[in-house]
Parts: sequence; structure tokens; C-alpha cells
Amino acid sequence: MTDRAIFINTPSHQPLIQPVAGPWPVYATFKTLPEQDRWYMYETAKAHRRLLEARGFEMSESYDEFIKRVTDELEI
Repeated sequence: MTDRAIFINTPSHQPLIQPVAGPWPVYATFKTLPEQDRWYMYETAKAHRRLLEARGFEMSESYDEFIKRVTDELEI
């Protein structure tokens, strides 16, 4: 064992410097659920995005675009 730091320098270990481009979850499949359930899915989608951003993900879709897409797909 060595006391020196080992640096992995392969493409799979390079820091991500571009926004994550997807694929995003599609919420249109839930549009037939009762309205209360669709609102729950909406809140879940927002929480998931907050979690990803808190972990350092930078989204290519602005927050307003995200909200519009999810509400359109859920028809709420």
C-alpha cells in the first residue's frame, strides 16, 4: 500500500461540466389519475428536481420550463 494519492484520470471520472440534458421523466402517463394524485406527482417531481440540484446537478431545462412541462403533461 502506498501513502501517495492516486488520481483516476479517465473520461468516466472527469467532473461533469455540462448541464444534464435528460432524458427526463415523462409525467403524461399520469394524466388519467385523479386530480389529487396528479398534484401529488407534481410535488414529487419538484422534490426530485430539488434533490438533484442539491447534489450538484445543473439542469439544461430552466425551472420555469420544467414547471410548465410537468403541469402540461399532468394537465393541471
